[in-house]
Amino acid sequence: MVEELDHMDPTLERSFRGHSGEVNSVAFNPNMKQLVSGSSDSTVRVYNFKPDMRALTFRGHTAGVLAVAAAPSGRLVASGSKDRSVRIWQMSAGKTTRLPGESKKMQMHTASVRCVSFSSDEEQLLSASDDKMVKVWSVPGQRFMYSLSGHTNWLRSADFSPDGRLVVSCGDDKTVKLWDAQSHRCVHTFYDHSDSVSSCKFHPDGTCIASASADKTIKLFDLRTYQLLQHYPAHDDAVTDLAFHPSGNFLLSSSADASLKVWDVCEGRLFYSMSGHEGRVNACTFSPHGDYFASCGADRQVLVWRTGFDQYLGGAVERSGCKSEALCWGGATSEPSAPTAVPPPSPASTRLAPPPARQQGATRLPPRELLISPSSPGLAAIGAPDWQPSSGDAAVELGRCIDDAPGAPPELADTLGAMVGQIDILAQTMALLEQRLTLTEEKGKVSETLLQQILESQQILEAGFLERVADKKASLSARTQ
Repeated sequence: MVEELDHMDPTLERSFRGHSGEVNSVAFNPNMKQLVSGSSDSTVRVYNFKPDMRALTFRGHTAGVLAVAAAPSGRLVASGSKDRSVRIWQMSAGKTTRLPGESKKMQMHTASVRCVSFSSDEEQLLSASDDKMVKVWSVPGQRFMYSLSGHTNWLRSADFSPDGRLVVSCGDDKTVKLWDAQSHRCVHTFYDHSDSVSSCKFHPDGTCIASASADKTIKLFDLRTYQLLQHYPAHDDAVTDLAFHPSGNFLLSSSADASLKVWDVCEGRLFYSMSGHEGRVNACTFSPHGDYFASCGADRQVLVWRTGFDQYLGGAVERSGCKSEALCWGGATSEPSAPTAVPPPSPASTRLAPPPARQQGATRLPPRELLISPSSPGLAAIGAPDWQPSSGDAAVELGRCIDDAPGAPPELADTLGAMVGQIDILAQTMALLEQRLTLTEEKGKVSETLLQQILESQQILEAGFLERVADKKASLSARTQ
């Protein structure tokens, strides 16, 4: 058993050197033949995994490259730089006339570009900048489309949702903002971090987001209720980047403390901690299938690691009989340990079991947030310590009673879970409507006060006018006499 678990540990596969400055960003080409990096030396490098093929260097930026991203097709790579420009590089001939290594420069930002990211359909590209703006570009036309404005300080990161309908952004104003990509409006702002937010990413199922901050923490938020799901006191220094495993069950983080950490977000615990860089780790990312991950840092290195623990993921689910991998509960631990099989849970207890006692690692919340429809699996929901009951909690208690009752059919529990989810959404909607009505009433009171003041002013003016007319008449009468 010990030998089997040893094979599941992450292992360093390869290291790449070649940049003359610190490496700020790294991305896998989805074809899994190349790795792309951007550096403060103003270049983009493309490393080939085949040992007999040399690395390619793309030159075009006139200042440090802060971000790189590979398109889902693998034919394009985008980069953002301190020179305030975004470039789209051709990786293969494709349908264009440009040769590999040629680029198209796009410049609308007025400050350094710190993040670039493609939409899943490769139709759009977003960029986040120190000018406090997120800009969205058309990839086929390679032209500017629209801006998202609302942050009050430099932006650090932005990301498209898996379906492309939402955008998340974060920055030095300590906030994480959620945007509607159709209306271009901010739909919610999270104020939970106490320092600049360096990275934000969507969960692969699109139901939550994760954010990393200079306050040394990682937080996960539910996008259906806008509640805090998980809070990790993650590193000993600023958390610089994070990435979800494609399964959605693990989260990778990098830090200025020179470490990489893997978090099991299903069980809410630290899973692995790794060291390999000699200094600050600037970025990290998983390969498209999750079997590898890469990191880069101030030591001018790019490291490629074999995941290993994705084997544990499949084995644990198979042993536990849990249909939805993300619904498995487990205990929280403060230090990474050898993974063990998850105890077999019953379908009811998997969804509604009371959370374990709080330990160091992830902060768990009441089981109300744990109601996730089996048709759209997500994370084991965790909320904030100061959680208060909502109007849907009576249904949750009813669901717990039914699930705990002997002989209760699983279909009934699943139906109840879906109903409670809908009730919770309705409760949130009613609360929002109540807030808007309150604002409308307050505006009405202000308007009534202003109207009353205008009427009073009008009466004063009329009285003054009549008084002046009377004085004039008296004056004329005196002169006539």
